[in-house]
Amino acid sequence: MGSSVDLLKSWWRDTGNHHWLAHVLASHSVLRWQRWTVGAGGILLAVIGTTTALSSAGPTDTFGLSVFGVVITGALLWALRWWFLPWPSTVESLALFAAADIAITACCLQDSDRVYSSVGAMLLVVPGCYLTFFHGPKVLAAHALWSLLSVIVLTWRMVAAGGDAYLAVAIVLIMIAAVVLSLPSLQFMFWLVQSESISDPLTKLLNRRGLEFQLDRLFEARDGAEICVMIADLDQFKSVNDRFGHSMGDEVLIRTAQLLQSCDTADLVTARSGGEEFTVVGQLTTERALAAAESFRQAVAADHIIPVTISIGIAVFDPADSAGTPRPTPEELVQCADEAMYQAKAGGGDRVVVGELISRAPAEPA
Repeated sequence: MGSSVDLLKSWWRDTGNHHWLAHVLASHSVLRWQRWTVGAGGILLAVIGTTTALSSAGPTDTFGLSVFGVVITGALLWALRWWFLPWPSTVESLALFAAADIAITACCLQDSDRVYSSVGAMLLVVPGCYLTFFHGPKVLAAHALWSLLSVIVLTWRMVAAGGDAYLAVAIVLIMIAAVVLSLPSLQFMFWLVQSESISDPLTKLLNRRGLEFQLDRLFEARDGAEICVMIADLDQFKSVNDRFGHSMGDEVLIRTAQLLQSCDTADLVTARSGGEEFTVVGQLTTERALAAAESFRQAVAADHIIPVTISIGIAVFDPADSAGTPRPTPEELVQCADEAMYQAKAGGGDRVVVGELISRAPAEPA
C-alpha cells in the first residue's frame, strides 16, 4: 500500500506534460495536426452555439443572445489562434481552456430549455480531454470541480422549473463518471506510461530521453539564472563487472544513484545518461556545484564494499559573471561538462574538474 500511495503522491505533484508532449508531437511531425484539431473544436463550438441560438431551446432575451454572440466570436478567434499562431505557452494554454470552460457554462445558463442546458454541460468533457494529457492533475481537478458545479447548478434550475428530478440525478452521475472518474484515471495511466518511458528501470532515475526533455524545460524556466550541468562517470567500471559479476555491477549503479540523490543540496534533476554515467542539472553557482560534486565523490569512494571511484566534470553558466556572453544551449553546456569529466579521468580519476565554457561572440546585426 505504501508504494501505491507514494505513486499517487508523485502523480499529484506532477506539473503536466504541456511542453513534453508538444516536443514529442513535433518530433513526429504531427504537432501541426494537433493544432488544427484543437482549432477545429472552436469551429464546432461556434456551429453548436449558432444552431442552439436559432433553435427553440436557445436564449429568448437580448442578454442571452449577446452572451451567445460573444462566445461564438470567441470560438472563431480560438480557431484562428490555434491554426495560425505558434503552440501556446503553458500559461496561455491554461488561460484558453479556462475561458472555454466559462464559455460553455455561460451558454448553458442562457438556454431556455432547462433539460437541453443540463445535457449541454456535457461539452465540458471536451476541454477536459485536452487537460488530461497536456496539464497536471491539479489542473484537471479544478476542471472537474468546475464541471461538477456547473452541472449541479444547471440540473437544479431544471428541477426548480418542474423538471424530472430523477433525470437530474442521472445527468449529474453521468458528469461524475465522465469527468470525475474517467478522465483522472486516464491521466494517471498516461502519466505512469510516460514515467516508465523516460526512466531508467535499474536506478529509477531519468534516462537519456527523460534528461533531454527536462533540459529543455529547465533552460526555458531558468532563463536569466545560473545553470549547472555535472557529469559523473564511474572509474574503470568494466573491471567491477569482470571481477565481481554483473549483479554486483548493478548494485554499484543502484547505490551510486542513491548516493547522488542523497547528496542533493538543491532542486536538482538527476539522470543515468549512459552505462555508468550520471548527469545532474540544476540552478547552482560554481562554488555550490563544486561542494556538491566533492561531497558526492567522497561518498562514492567511502560507501561501496568494493573499491569504486568516480570522476566528475562541471559546467556552469552564471549570467552575473558572464555579462555580454550569450547563454549557452543545453547541448553546449553538456559538452563542456563531458569534456571536463574526461579531463578528470585523464588526470587519474577520482577527482572533480570544472570546465571552461567557450565564449560565443554575439551575432552581429545584419
